[in-house]
Amino acid sequence: MNISITFRHMDATDAVKGYATEKVAKMQRFLRAPLKGQVTLSCQHDRLHSVEVDVHSGHDHFHAHETSEDMYASIDKVIDKIERQIVSAKGSVTARKKGGDRASAHLVADLVTAGAVNED
Repeated sequence: MNISITFRHMDATDAVKGYATEKVAKMQRFLRAPLKGQVTLSCQHDRLHSVEVDVHSGHDHFHAHETSEDMYASIDKVIDKIERQIVSAKGSVTARKKGGDRASAHLVADLVTAGAVNED
């Protein structure tokens, strides 16, 4: 796992750096390949804090950014976005791998429509 933190237009603090590293490191539990993360923290106009996160794991790439008045809130929101992207991508791969729909659902629907035609 390799996570790099970049500060732009603001002073680097160990508290924010540790918080961002801890949050991004938790994304590893959703991924099979080792994670490489790039976190960019910036301050705009002395009030808006912007966070941008790039996560690379094997052939998967995820990107999200968020801006708010609180740096910690921005980090939390961007991590939620990345987590949603990872879970969605993982779900689509799993559905495709297992064939998506269950065959029994199709058979029941076919029996119901065949029974309705025979009754007429």
